Amino acid sequence: MISTRSTRVTFAAIAAAGLIALAGCSAAPAGADADNGGAATTSEWPEKLTFAQIPSESATGIAEDNAAILELLEKELGVEVELQEVTSYAAVIEALRAGQVQIAGMGPFSYVVAQDGGAGVLPLGALADAADEEAGYQSYGIVNPDSGITDIAGFKGKKVCFVDPTSTSGYLFPSAGLLDAGIDLEKDITPVMAGGHDASALSVADGTCDAGFAYDTMVTEQLVASGQLSEGDVEIVWESEVIPGSPYVASTQLPEDLQEELVRIFQELLNKPALIEAGICTSEDDCILPEESEYGFIPVDDSLYDGIREVCDITKSESCVS
Repeated sequence: MISTRSTRVTFAAIAAAGLIALAGCSAAPAGADADNGGAATTSEWPEKLTFAQIPSESATGIAEDNAAILELLEKELGVEVELQEVTSYAAVIEALRAGQVQIAGMGPFSYVVAQDGGAGVLPLGALADAADEEAGYQSYGIVNPDSGITDIAGFKGKKVCFVDPTSTSGYLFPSAGLLDAGIDLEKDITPVMAGGHDASALSVADGTCDAGFAYDTMVTEQLVASGQLSEGDVEIVWESEVIPGSPYVASTQLPEDLQEELVRIFQELLNKPALIEAGICTSEDDCILPEESEYGFIPVDDSLYDGIREVCDITKSESCVS
């Protein structure tokens, strides 16, 4: 399959397009109290919830990936849940802060930025392939075979593809890896923000970038399965440490009893066995979940993401601050 050899961007600028798209989609949640830091103080539930996701890189697409989740949420909550595709994680954060989004899928890095930046988020769970598995993945540093690069130190002086300034495996952990290799991110490379893990990997394969970063299964499985990458198109020359799984979150502007109900749903009912029992799915093979999860959601705690905070301290990335 794939051979293995082991800018400054402000949040306001990144988020603008996504917030415009979201404007008017959902009012601030009922029960939010401006004098209480935006926290909900009554049990009045909104008539509609907006569920934000960045564009899907899967073969099935964002709507099908989340269909089972949306159906179960509406069944259990008795309210309409609208799926909204958002342009970037930064836009998701700002939409959560503005009360335009109540549920969202995030990356580990964007979750930390949202949580520590006061956007008001509650972790609901992260996807895993087994109930007893720790949710996690890795970032891969990849190169074009014609580049002559054999390790991450060889990225110096090259055009390097990243994913997005708020991507954990497509920017934050790669930044730490480059710094550890003695590479100055502002002086020693020409960065390119590809906009997606697939776009980053494919830009390396076609020579647009000499090197780049993407998450593990995007390189080794998803693009191979879709026929977009073949053996020898890219080489893996660097792997990050294990990154904690991407959390889904609820806005803390929602009423507390609704937040508690969302935690229960994600942690107890949004897995393939429970979805089959609920009649949402007919079999595990036919039960589609985001990230091609073989099981579903498992609980996560905020402390799981302390490693992300440590990497932020190392990199001093401006993107770590919302």
